[in-house]
Order: sequence, then C-alpha cells, then structure tokens
Amino acid sequence: MALIKRQLQQVIRERLFQGKAIILIGARQVGKSTLFEQILSDGDLKISQEQILTIYCDDAESRKIIEIANLVDLRQILAGKRIVMIDEAQRVHGIGLKLKLITDHFKDVQLLVTGSSSLMLQGALNEPLTGRKFEYHLFPISTQELYNDGSLLRVRQTFESRLIYGSYPDVIVSAANPRDVLTNLSGSYMYQDLLSLEGIRKPVLLEKLLVALALQIGSEVSYNELAQIIGTDNKTVEKYVDLLEKCFVIFRLHGLSRNVRNELKRTKKIYFYDNGIRNAIIQQFSPIEMRNDIGALWENFMISERMKYNHYNHRYCNCYFWRTKEQQEIDYIEESDGTMTAFEMKWNPKKSQVRFPKAFLEAYPIKETVVITPENYLDWLH
Repeated sequence: MALIKRQLQQVIRERLFQGKAIILIGARQVGKSTLFEQILSDGDLKISQEQILTIYCDDAESRKIIEIANLVDLRQILAGKRIVMIDEAQRVHGIGLKLKLITDHFKDVQLLVTGSSSLMLQGALNEPLTGRKFEYHLFPISTQELYNDGSLLRVRQTFESRLIYGSYPDVIVSAANPRDVLTNLSGSYMYQDLLSLEGIRKPVLLEKLLVALALQIGSEVSYNELAQIIGTDNKTVEKYVDLLEKCFVIFRLHGLSRNVRNELKRTKKIYFYDNGIRNAIIQQFSPIEMRNDIGALWENFMISERMKYNHYNHRYCNCYFWRTKEQQEIDYIEESDGTMTAFEMKWNPKKSQVRFPKAFLEAYPIKETVVITPENYLDWLH
C-alpha cells in the first residue's frame, strides 16, 4: 500500500526556506522522518541528494559530532548543503544552542528537526530558538488523512481494525502482522527517551503503570489508587504520568468544574494517543464482538481522533469531561469562543437517545449537544 499523504505535508512545504528551523515532534514511529523525506522528494524543490545532510541522533557517533561542533566545524560539515535533517534531536545535549548557531549563521540552510520527547526537546529549544522556529505535532494517522488520501470505502473498511490495532503508519500501510509491530513498538522503544532520564530507574514500575492506565481508559483515575496498585507513592505516579504524556504515549483530560456546587474537582481521565498501543500493553487484540471493553475503546478512539482533527485544522479549544458526585456525567466537552459543545460517545446506536444533564445545560453556555456513534462519527472527523 502506498504511503499516506499527511495533512502537515503541504503546510511544512510552504514554510521551507523562510529563515527558521522546522521542528516536528511526536511519538516514535508516527512517521516524522518519512514526512520530511516525502517533502524533500518533491522535484519542484530542485534539491539534489548531495545537498541534503541527515544526522541520526540515536547513533552515538553522530550525536557526538553535533555536540562538540563549533562554528568552524559547522562550516565544514554544512558546506554545500541546503537541507539539514536532524532526527531524534532530543538525544543531543545542548541541541537548542546548536540549532540557533546554524539558523543564525547559515541563512541558506533549512533545518528540519524531529523529536519524540517534548520533555527533553522543548525545554532545550524554547529559549534559544525563540522567533527562529516553526513547530508542528505529528500524530498517528488520522481518520481525516485516511479519508483525504483514499476514499470513504477505505475508511470504513479499516474502521474496526483501527479500533483494535490503531493507526500507526507501519500498522496501516504495510504490516502483515500488526500485532507483532505493536508489541515491539509498545515496549521500551516507544519511551526510551523517558527511560534514559536520571529520575527513571524503575522500568518495571513504569510498565506496571502503563498496564494500570490501559485498564482504566474512559474512567477517572486516582493517583493514590494507581500508587497502591503498582506499589509506589502518589508523587512517583504523578511524575511518571507527566513523563508519559511528554513522550506522547498518553494524554490527560481534566474535569470541568466552575458553576455547579457538586461537581467533582481536580478529577482527570487518561487516554492513549493510539488504541493499538493501549491494546498491545495489555496484549488484548480480540475482535470487537468478543470484547467487554468496546465502550472504552470507542471513547478513546473518538477523543484521540477529535484531538488530531482539531490540531490539524487549527481549531483551538479547551477540552474537558464533566461529572458530579451524583454520577451525572458527560464524556467530552470542547470550549471555544465562550461556548461549549458536549459529546457523548455511544458504541451502540440503539442507545443514541441520550439526555444531557439539566444541571450542566443550565450552568454553562451550550452551543450544541452531540451523540457520536459508529454511524455518524465521520461527520466530526473530516
């Protein structure tokens, strides 16, 4: 199957050679390097392979070259180059200052930089590259990308597979055995940057936490409860959750609490960016008709896909869920321009008649209430 055109491809193509570094962040194996390579294969750029330098920072020797290079060294390294792609740049100590040096002194060189850890990369880049970078986030393949690149038939044919095996490029494009791909990907490779940090000395604890989180998608999580399950303390759980989020494995959704007295405060749900990674962590690849967690899978799928959609289409909104002490709840809420849209995710279309809590509707400025099922979900993703 041919490579799928990513939504960021044209966006980044139009940003080339404007005097700024282009930073592409996202989890490992979501296709960051492939996206840059697709852009560079465009014949209209009129750039030869000899004018492109690629530095893979997972390689210790390549990393060292960048770390010790001064301005004189860089003049030799970059001689005759128009494009410099630095892959997994978070592995390079002092990467921000090196990129600043290149951007300031080599005006004709376009920097393309990938990173799979916002924890290690963004902290190093934000100050040195202020005003010197365009930054984008690449997710696993979105429903909208699949729709735009193929057809409605293709989206429908892969629907159940994406619920179980997710949307990583290797899974969708070329994997004869997606289970093997995901099992390898969901191991330490995905969060090796996290494991390399000084404070992460118990990978077994991290793996236990991932299993516990995978079993609780769609439910409110308690750091205290998670700590008891995996045998550690609250602060360690909170720290590891934060790090997993910064390595683009999971993301948090916070509870909305402003106007109703009995709303639950400081609550949170945790979702995975990809259903396949979640299922690989617990080694559960049973077909849909045999699963007892399909409701949670559907919720995780829809919320993660909606996040991709909003990001790629520049829809800026705050996202929440809502729940009261009396167990009244709403799965997902988007707040934009002073109004809110409330979503309920229902796997069974027969249960699509949902009454949104009166207390919520009266307390907040509601633009729309939506029940999303497998029958209408595409209306909200393309």
